[in-house]
Amino acid sequence: KNDNAVVTLRALAARTEDWRGVVVVAPGDARDLDLPVRADCLVSELLGSFGDNELSPECLDGAYRRLAKPGAVSIPASYQSFAQPVAAPRLWFDARRANTAEPPGPPPALLVPGAPPPARGLETPFVVKLHRHAPLAPPLPCFRFDHPAAAVAAENTRYASLTFHPAADATVHGLAGYFEARLYGDILISINPPSFSTGMFSWFPLFIPFLHPVALRAGEPLTVDLWRQHDATRVWYEWAVVAPVVLPVQNPNGRSYSMRL
Repeated sequence: KNDNAVVTLRALAARTEDWRGVVVVAPGDARDLDLPVRADCLVSELLGSFGDNELSPECLDGAYRRLAKPGAVSIPASYQSFAQPVAAPRLWFDARRANTAEPPGPPPALLVPGAPPPARGLETPFVVKLHRHAPLAPPLPCFRFDHPAAAVAAENTRYASLTFHPAADATVHGLAGYFEARLYGDILISINPPSFSTGMFSWFPLFIPFLHPVALRAGEPLTVDLWRQHDATRVWYEWAVVAPVVLPVQNPNGRSYSMRL
């Protein structure tokens, strides 16, 4: 799927002594590729900031069926997403104004607001390096995937209901998303703050904005429902705040954001 990568890899295979005659570059979609031999081990780098948000489950399930021997090892072996409520007013305003002509950031003081911008930006998860934000409660586990999948036709829809208990009065603007991955045995990599891997700069967190900021008292439960959905051609997330207030489901049927299979 990446023509430039194929050219680079073929050049390395031809010029690098340790690769020459050993490494074969076979370009193609691993879900459809046919090779003369099957693999004992599949090593992939398909993880996104939320673990599965770059379609790793779908890609690896298909690749395992086409390319791997029965009982072959997958690296990574599993991964789990985590979510954490955050106060991030500037980031929320930027998300709210995404896909509009308005400048980023809060509106200037004393400016009379006009019609609200489209909600598409608030129905889109954003990969961001979090700066001006405050974590409000510990991260909770969300979606988990294991490879190889237990079933031949794996079902990759997921649902999670997460209840957080912020320790202080706060206004919550959304969720920060992270992942932990078990590569093999007890070898882990993580961008989840409690288990963060030192030097792990390849992934920034995911920001999942709420439709409206939610004000909470210290200890007041915040419950958020999240779904991972798909159809024949797309995968998408839906989410909704259900306590202490009930907000509409965001991104229903992937109307604002989805990932193409």
